Amino acid sequence: MHHRRHPRVHRGPRTRWLSGAGDWAVRARVERFIEPAVLLLLTERPRHGYELIDELPELVGEERVDVGNLYRFLRALEEDGIVESQWRGDLPGPARRTYSLTDAGRGVLRKWADALRQTQDEIAQFLERHDEERR
Repeated sequence: MHHRRHPRVHRGPRTRWLSGAGDWAVRARVERFIEPAVLLLLTERPRHGYELIDELPELVGEERVDVGNLYRFLRALEEDGIVESQWRGDLPGPARRTYSLTDAGRGVLRKWADALRQTQDEIAQFLERHDEERR
């Protein structure tokens, strides 16, 4: 007897899942893209966590960023010496922890840019080959 599998709900970073219509849906994404996105925002200027939460979705293609995950991630970047933070009371509003990029962080961002450029080239080659097949 044939059992039809129920469509799975898309959770987390899966790149392929069965949609409600019973066909496959895919999402092309660069895993851990949040890291270069945070570093890029911080190279522009120091930012509070809430500013990152507001501005990251546009860069990473997510509807929203999980607040708890972001703060854990920022702490990990700080432990690695990639970002630094300080309490700032001199900006408008209540005193908040402000994150900025270290020299090491700027180096990591350059490495991310190189790696993403390489990925962009590979994707361009893939799409060119795909589109040739369809002609």
